[in-house]
Amino acid sequence: MIGESASFLEMQEHISHVAPLNKPVLFVGERGTGKELVAARLHYLSQRWEQTFLKINCAAMSETLLEAQLFGHEAGAYTGATKQRKGFFERAHGGTLFLDELANTAMAVQEKILRVIEYGEFERLGGNETLTVDVRIVAATNEDLPDLASQGRFREDLLDRLAFDVVTLPPLRERAEDILILAEHFAVGMVKEIGGEFFAGFSDKVEKALCKYSWPGNIRELKNVIERAVYQNGEGHITQLVFNPFESPFRLKASARTLASEKSGSDKTSLLASPDLSATDSFDFKNEVQQFEINLLNQAMEQNQFNQKKAAEFLNLSYHQLRGYLRKYDLLN
Repeated sequence: MIGESASFLEMQEHISHVAPLNKPVLFVGERGTGKELVAARLHYLSQRWEQTFLKINCAAMSETLLEAQLFGHEAGAYTGATKQRKGFFERAHGGTLFLDELANTAMAVQEKILRVIEYGEFERLGGNETLTVDVRIVAATNEDLPDLASQGRFREDLLDRLAFDVVTLPPLRERAEDILILAEHFAVGMVKEIGGEFFAGFSDKVEKALCKYSWPGNIRELKNVIERAVYQNGEGHITQLVFNPFESPFRLKASARTLASEKSGSDKTSLLASPDLSATDSFDFKNEVQQFEINLLNQAMEQNQFNQKKAAEFLNLSYHQLRGYLRKYDLLN
């Protein structure tokens, strides 16, 4: 982990302080902020550092598969379970288990996780033997868990247990001093990957663009942008960046299905008019797009009586996508 900004160093100190305890810790942060890295740091700073550190993405599996992966299963527990299999909790005995994207777990799975935290007990799927484990649970999410709990979509008792300590990771836009440090680190690594001998550096224009950009994808996005620039420029001086690789004069247009959907929804009120470019000598595209999104979000929320679920449906977004935009522009009340 690399950085020297105050918010980054404060977060690192927070991890160092809580690492020696055998208590659950919850990491909260936007996508791409490095939640898996800080979970690993916590493990290797703890007394369990010589034991197993396992990680599982809870959003990548169905409820049944996730349950089988976490708790294991007996032979014949379900179709295809031909032999006994140990789950992540058993395999992480004595060590640390990192549950990424915890907000996406089903309530039934959350109940079983709670039991492991409270009593260290569980049963494999299809089994009736109670197993005991000693596992430190570290979880991560990019969702507002207290809000989900208030909606009945996350167990409040599990949240209480996980929130012994909550470490919030700062987004990259709040770590301005670290952007160029990280960019150079990723550039040097990519130069080595393509067989180069040295990194020639960034132009002043590129450095300014890196610092000005809002980085909605945080460190993961920065890494992609820098590695793409190095790959496209070779060992040469980096003089330009491609923030959006989909930008092209030949970019595919909306599909027929999308156009049909737009046509069927034409009864919805048009929220904003297009700007008149002929009335100005210059145009701040980035600022105008951001303002357009803010105005659109505000009007959609007002039009739907500030019901986020209805506003998301109105905008053809998922609930979590809408909340991501609201967080991005600090519009959550």
